[in-house]
Amino acid sequence: MMKKSISASKASLVLFLCQMISALDVPLDSKLLEELSQPPTITQQSPKDYIVDPRENIVIQCEAKGKPPPSFSWTRNGTHFDIDKDAQVTMKPNSGTLVINIMNGGKAEAYEGVYQCTARNERGAAISNNIVIRPSRSPLWTKEKLEPNHVREGDSLVLHCRPPVGLPPPIIFWMDNAFQRLPQSERVSQGLNGDLYFSNVQPEDTREDYICYARFNHTQTIQQKQPISVKVFSMDSLNDTIAANLSDTDIYGAKPVTERQPILLTPTGSTSTKVELRGNVLLLECIAAGLPTPVIRWIKEGGELPANRTFFENFKKTLKIIDVSEADSGNYKCIARNILGSAHHVISVTVKAAPYWITAPRNLVLSPGEDGTLICRANGNPKPNISWLANGVPIAIAPEDPSRKVDGDTIIFSHVQERSSAVYQCNASNEYGYLLANAFVNVLAEPPRILTPANKLYQVIADSPALLDCAYFGSPKPEIEWFKGVKGSILRGDEYVFHDNGTLEIPVAQKDSTGTYTCVARNELGKIQNEVRLEVKDPTMIIKQPEYKVIQRYGQVSFECIIKHDFTLLPTVIWLKDNDELPDDERFLVGKDNLTIMNVTDKDDGTYTCIVNTTLDSVSASAVLTVVAAPPTPAIIYARPNPPFDLELTGQLERSVELSWIPGDENNSPITNFVIEYEDGLHEPGVWHYQTEVPGTQTTVQLKLSPYVNYSFRVIAVNEIGRSQPSEPSEQYLTKSANPDENPSNVQGIGSEPDNLVITWESLKGFQSNGPGLQYKVSWRQKDVDDEWTSVIVANVSKYIVSGTPTFVPYEIKVQALNDLGYAPEPSEVIGHSGEDLPMVAPGNVQVHVINSTLAKVHWDPVPLKSVRGHLQGYKVYYWKVQSLSRRSRRHVEKKILTFRGNKTFGMLPGLEPFSSYKLNVRVVNGKGEGPASPDKVFKTPEGVPSSPSFLKITNPTLDSLTLEWGSPTHPNGVLTSYILKFQPINNTHELGPLVEIRIPANESSLILKNLNYSTRYKFYFNAQTSVGSGSQITEEAVTIMDEVQPLYPRIRNVTTAAAETYANISWEYEGPDHANFYVEYGVAGSKEDWKKEIVNGSRSFFVLKGLTPGTAYKVRVGAEGLSGFRSSEDVFETGPAMASRQVDIATQGWFIGLMCAVALLILILLIVCFIRRNKGGKYPVKEKEDAHADPEIQPMKEDDGTFGEYSDAEDHKPLKKGSRTPSDRTVKKEDSDDSLVDYGEGVNGQFNEDGSFIGQYSGKKEKEPAEGNESSEAPSPVNAMNSFV
Repeated sequence: MMKKSISASKASLVLFLCQMISALDVPLDSKLLEELSQPPTITQQSPKDYIVDPRENIVIQCEAKGKPPPSFSWTRNGTHFDIDKDAQVTMKPNSGTLVINIMNGGKAEAYEGVYQCTARNERGAAISNNIVIRPSRSPLWTKEKLEPNHVREGDSLVLHCRPPVGLPPPIIFWMDNAFQRLPQSERVSQGLNGDLYFSNVQPEDTREDYICYARFNHTQTIQQKQPISVKVFSMDSLNDTIAANLSDTDIYGAKPVTERQPILLTPTGSTSTKVELRGNVLLLECIAAGLPTPVIRWIKEGGELPANRTFFENFKKTLKIIDVSEADSGNYKCIARNILGSAHHVISVTVKAAPYWITAPRNLVLSPGEDGTLICRANGNPKPNISWLANGVPIAIAPEDPSRKVDGDTIIFSHVQERSSAVYQCNASNEYGYLLANAFVNVLAEPPRILTPANKLYQVIADSPALLDCAYFGSPKPEIEWFKGVKGSILRGDEYVFHDNGTLEIPVAQKDSTGTYTCVARNELGKIQNEVRLEVKDPTMIIKQPEYKVIQRYGQVSFECIIKHDFTLLPTVIWLKDNDELPDDERFLVGKDNLTIMNVTDKDDGTYTCIVNTTLDSVSASAVLTVVAAPPTPAIIYARPNPPFDLELTGQLERSVELSWIPGDENNSPITNFVIEYEDGLHEPGVWHYQTEVPGTQTTVQLKLSPYVNYSFRVIAVNEIGRSQPSEPSEQYLTKSANPDENPSNVQGIGSEPDNLVITWESLKGFQSNGPGLQYKVSWRQKDVDDEWTSVIVANVSKYIVSGTPTFVPYEIKVQALNDLGYAPEPSEVIGHSGEDLPMVAPGNVQVHVINSTLAKVHWDPVPLKSVRGHLQGYKVYYWKVQSLSRRSRRHVEKKILTFRGNKTFGMLPGLEPFSSYKLNVRVVNGKGEGPASPDKVFKTPEGVPSSPSFLKITNPTLDSLTLEWGSPTHPNGVLTSYILKFQPINNTHELGPLVEIRIPANESSLILKNLNYSTRYKFYFNAQTSVGSGSQITEEAVTIMDEVQPLYPRIRNVTTAAAETYANISWEYEGPDHANFYVEYGVAGSKEDWKKEIVNGSRSFFVLKGLTPGTAYKVRVGAEGLSGFRSSEDVFETGPAMASRQVDIATQGWFIGLMCAVALLILILLIVCFIRRNKGGKYPVKEKEDAHADPEIQPMKEDDGTFGEYSDAEDHKPLKKGSRTPSDRTVKKEDSDDSLVDYGEGVNGQFNEDGSFIGQYSGKKEKEPAEGNESSEAPSPVNAMNSFV
């Protein structure tokens, strides 16, 4: 038997390869191959070394063909493998493939071994390679204690991987704890054995997570070695360590990092050997230590490295030669070099070879009594041994065959018989492997068969060869004879050639060769004949070829190509320019017998070829075109063409006329096309319409006309510059009248009222009337009613209203055109409807199915179609919220409407509010409107999860406690059961500590958290719960203080808001360092959108948010820049609803009242002044007393002390006692100032100035400072005055 395990041949054998000397050729005809007997041939098998996944079923392939179909058997480890006795093993139907069920309880290890398949039929037996089945293995790493590697800077280091032995071997790679590949370079690299080599270590190599990984691809597993620690000591740190342990008198100091010449880490020694097999990849490796890092160079002693097959890898540390052969044997030297020296190593490579084919045995198909040979020649190093088997049995012990003789690598067959059929195996083996090939000897006795189809037609051109096929098969090989005609004589002579495959060749076929030819095949087992037909055609010829042309630029040139061909063949003509397709340019005009190029340019220069193709032949002819410049001329002026002239109408018919004209001057730009326009002098005089256009080479056109039109025509020439002026009009031509050719389009019937039908159409244009007296016959009748058509004839309108119709019934409608000569063709009918009315009936049986807290499904019964009284457009569902079941509060009812198109009887109601009571009704809709509503249906939505709490504030930080206050959710969506508080500490790097959870009763609104860590930041997560589940949460952060005197961190507290419709004033209290820069963050409450941020100018403790949406809940918080993200707790506020603008009564405005008072006061002063002037003649005793004893409280108020001196008398400085509002103690009393800040105490809603600034921010001071001497109380602002009157 074979010396080595056998495996699949490198290529599947073709079913029949019969090309040996003295062998019978078998045509590859599928029908023939199916009918002939054939020994088995292995067509598919598993690889020789088959490593399987132990977790999956094992499939061992063995497929074969033969006639009759072969049966299959298997051996395992050289003995018969009875698959019937093993329930885990099955064989596929009509196949030899084995399936071993591992996934259903079997173990792959139990089926290790050497398997061989045999395919057998009555003509022989073929065998497969020996297939070695081995399950893949991925063992764990052996446990080992790894000591840390302490290395001095600059030294070399090798980290050993030593992976477990797997099947197949694993793929090795190094990574760190973060699963990142360790970087490699000329200094640090991985060897072929998986070890990690450091040519010299550097301080950055220090790490504790050098990890070697082994990946086993078959099982898709990765094994990890324990991490390896490397500590690199630099010289500076080592000197410091030594110095710390020695006295001042000791001499100490480590040598600095010294450069070292290279030494080889692998391979060791000066020489080594390497054996590789022919065709494999040769890998040689050299890794060196040294400082600076050595550079590796490779040479081959006594030769050159093979070009195109040599590659360098791993920073040139690995030499790779692919597809090695015996010529690659020799000594390979690697040289490691740096600035201090070099080291080298010589690897002696020997290339051996597993057996490979020189001549593989090939199948033989023989006739009885014939001779044949099987040759099996292989080479290898060492020389392989050749052995033969017959039907899978060594030929020495196989049944004897007198026609067979074995001579080393050859089997000689003489005078074979049918019983000589068998399958022979050739095995070539040496110590490195083996080859196995199956080749059969098939002895056949078959009568002749002709495979060429009967009466096949062959067509050839006269004077060319004719090949008439006669594909045949028979065993023994038949003799072939040819006859012309049914009873003709056998063909012989020099005018015919007879080929071995049966083909008859007529070297020079003539017209008289046409006819029927008979092929006869005969052998000793029979005779058969077949007829084919030959037709000889006249050749295709070009009788007038294109000629050489010289043409001036912008001229016109034409090439002729006139052909003559056999009348039974259909030719096609193709023109080429420079052996390529013609340019896609409208200047190139291909005619039946010519090619014309208009407006020739320089790029048209070249060779033009005319090719004529038929199904049997092809001819061509070429000519050269040379483009030359025109003689020098003055500068060319390009302009629009002159208008055409001399228009003439000829061939006048009722519906057509021929128009001709003479083109005007082109003005140096060729005319590209002509545009023809017409005027209808009868219907639209003076209006010109587009008729058609023609190429610029055409000066006549046949025009189609309509009846009853008084035509005039004009022509416009067009070139690249533009359009010419229109030509003079042609003579007029009035066409005869005729019946209308067409009827009005777009006929419709739609009722505008419940008792009418409005019929509309698009009227015909004037020239469509075809004659005078255009009218329309409008006809209608009720559909599906045995009724006569009602008709009316109208003119000059496109609408007719039929009154007194039933409501919404279908009508058949048609509109026909007519004139004085008669009617247009019968029009097509359209269906219309009389007017719609509102539906009469409401949908019934309305049912509501609540799906969840926000979605419900409503059903209803459709209304009868007769009650719709119009086109059913759908149903509308009106629904509205009655009240919330949690708050028991009613609000403005806002009805929502959903429309469901068509005859739909159900719909979904989305966007409902949980835990609420709703009502709905349903109405049917037609084109007229809505029908009556169904009775209101009440339904309730179940509880849902609540929204987030409206706010969460954290106040009163102490050493170990914080106070939490919160507001209930804006939308509870049910009955609150509890609140959930979660919190955890945060360190300075924002890492989170353990999470603590507390459940709080629903009726609570505050909580004091105790036993907290001092000076610690905490993060809080707070949400509410109903019986359905938890709602969305809000978060907040706070810090406990370091001691009772001063907090560790600054803080922002008491964030308050006062909101209007579109803006809100935010104020807060800040404790911490001065010069803090604040910002305000806000967003819609409950939204997941990012916070919006506004920067506060300066260090103010208030800010106005503008541009808010009325009636919307917002969340807000305040933060300080540069304080590690310190922020306040969140606050929630809601803007006021949008309101109509206030109509302010001017009579109630403060500024108006003040102005009126000032005017009255001025009038009073003027009266007093006039009175004093009238009495200026003497002083009275009373006045003298007043002058002598002036009351300080009524002294005139000068500009420097805040008085109203301007109102006193200019001469006597007499005081105006009631002119001052300032008391003598220079303080402003509360009752004297409408603008006093005392009114804005803490906790009271602040007021707003016109610019939106918040006055309430000053409310912290309860007492007023004394007024400065130059201050006076101001009049109340218009806003405050207005608010005070509300």
